[in-house]
Amino acid sequence: MTGALDLAREIILVAMTREGLIGAGNRIPWHVPQELRLFRRLTLGGTVVMGRKTFESLGRPLDQRRNIVVSTTLSETPGITLCRDFPGAVAAAAQMGGKVYYIGGREIYRLALERAELLRISWISGNYAGDRYFPAFDRNHWRLATAKDYGVFVHECHLRVA
Repeated sequence: MTGALDLAREIILVAMTREGLIGAGNRIPWHVPQELRLFRRLTLGGTVVMGRKTFESLGRPLDQRRNIVVSTTLSETPGITLCRDFPGAVAAAAQMGGKVYYIGGREIYRLALERAELLRISWISGNYAGDRYFPAFDRNHWRLATAKDYGVFVHECHLRVA
């Protein structure tokens, strides 16, 4: 099973509650350092694709990663490849080679659900208030491959089956 996980090139990487909450006022509503370390370890050396609001919430490009930002309004910014639409971001990521991580927000996730081979979900424990939710998706298109309990969150890997 690990081989299939390693072969996946296009990966959705999301942290959310069991209710699907991913954000609150353009911020992450929880602070879980262990999950942030996992995110960093997984994405280092790869390409991260994100929307403008996600980029702005980060405040800067992520180091040691190729950053692609999808936006129709953002100006050219050092350290990022700016794409005006999602297909352009997919094409730019393909040219860069290596693994591609779709890291948010909601619209990027919605579009990536149509093409990603692997869905990595960190299920965050606890109750949080927020206003942004992961898009609905057909769970029949995904098969749980691995799960690891970190205490404050459980990280699952789901492989596309359809």
